[in-house]
Amino acid sequence: MKSDLEIAQSAHLEKIEDVAKKINITQDALINFGPYMAKINSKELGHKEKKKAKLILVTAMSPTPAGEGKTTTTIGLTDALASQGKSVVACLREPSLGPVFGMKGGATGGGYSQAVPMENINLHFTGDFHAITSANNLLAALIDNHIYHGNELGIDLDRITFKRGLDMNDRSLRKVNIDNARYQYQGGFDISVASEVMAIFCLASSLDDLTYRLGEIQVAQNIDKNKSPIYAKDLKAQGAMAALLKDAFMPNLVQTLEHNPVLIHGGPFANIAHGCNSFIATQLGTNMANYVVTEAGFGADLGAEKFIDIKCRQTGLEPNVIVIVATIRAMKYHGGKKVEELNNEDLVALEKGFSNLERHIENCSQHYGLNLVVGINHFKTDTDAEIKLVQEKVEKLGFKAILCSHWGEGSKGAELLAKEAISLAEKPNQFKYLYDTKDSIKSKLNTIAQNIYRAKDVIFEDEALSQLNVIEDEYAHLPCMYCKNAIFIFRGCKRNWRCFRSYTNHQRD
Repeated sequence: MKSDLEIAQSAHLEKIEDVAKKINITQDALINFGPYMAKINSKELGHKEKKKAKLILVTAMSPTPAGEGKTTTTIGLTDALASQGKSVVACLREPSLGPVFGMKGGATGGGYSQAVPMENINLHFTGDFHAITSANNLLAALIDNHIYHGNELGIDLDRITFKRGLDMNDRSLRKVNIDNARYQYQGGFDISVASEVMAIFCLASSLDDLTYRLGEIQVAQNIDKNKSPIYAKDLKAQGAMAALLKDAFMPNLVQTLEHNPVLIHGGPFANIAHGCNSFIATQLGTNMANYVVTEAGFGADLGAEKFIDIKCRQTGLEPNVIVIVATIRAMKYHGGKKVEELNNEDLVALEKGFSNLERHIENCSQHYGLNLVVGINHFKTDTDAEIKLVQEKVEKLGFKAILCSHWGEGSKGAELLAKEAISLAEKPNQFKYLYDTKDSIKSKLNTIAQNIYRAKDVIFEDEALSQLNVIEDEYAHLPCMYCKNAIFIFRGCKRNWRCFRSYTNHQRD
């Protein structure tokens, strides 16, 4: 059996201008990066009549350490929709070098459902992440430079919250001591996809909007008794940062193994940010095709919730259908089996672990009000009895679970999933957000914890309550989210809160 890399390397690729024609993008709007990759200059698209595309969100049950094939399913479904004669584009995040060189190994799908050229996408691609890293570090340098030349703004060295960035998992740099002849403080490096600049980049609707949001980054607090915030705009950093990002801000176009268009642009981490590709790429897709397939980070509790309550709320996007990716392996894993035991049939563990998938189905249908279908990403070790059990249990909940073999068969293996998605996309739904932004911050956090994660209650420590009271006036109207290190929210880590001001607070006309 060929590996993902061998499949990708042996594939025949179409010229990128031929791929672009499938969604009515001409050569004039392309900035080529070799024969198979390009950026799209939307200014050259003209004033085309906008389509009202059906938006399909691919999410998943809680994954095993190796993941359940969410991106693979996104690409397989895209190819299958195209095989049904539909105008379709996939919208994905760009891979980060940290996960690429870690266990994940890449983020372009797998088997015969891949985005290509795979190596280019997974490595430096078109340089977007380097531009974001540079913009991030320019701001960090400006903070230090301002302090060095007299600190007119009165930056409190103990309250500098902005970190440098590096697109690599280098734990030794997470905390570093900045030691200059004139000042010292503790700083550190985030991986670039955890940068606020990345999150801002992916929610901005234009270069002007991007510039505004960059200026709203809170970098520190003042030494005065009120500890008033200091923003990037106080350092006059936003224009220079936007200049570094102006080319990166154009969406990237590549193709699937079956030569269908894929927009891969932006990549905020899902564990500490909203975990979705850029809004401008998704918007471009909805303007140029009849169907857009996109994905959210991790499972439906974390990824889909952020996609809906943050990205959709901020941009006006509304998904028509949710596809929940599930695997027999993951359900047995959640049923108590060890990773090395997942290849063995175990109906008892499978039935026990099905409760994880059931919870995600309930959340998506009840709390988001959306039509959904379960796509079972097939592994050769799955038995007929296991597949039948899952399909029957999903049907009892009132939904369909469709077996998909797109990893090994490409579009053919996702035909039934595509047909069901097309059918569901035509049906009305009751799309809704989980909470009202007028609610208090504490209320929003309780709503997410209790309705999505099914917590009995949320206990706030005294320090967290004290800081909630301080930030309530300025931040209460914004969306909230839980992070991988959610304990920092409860303990009052301001870093989680100040990042939301910059990338969710720009009110557009």
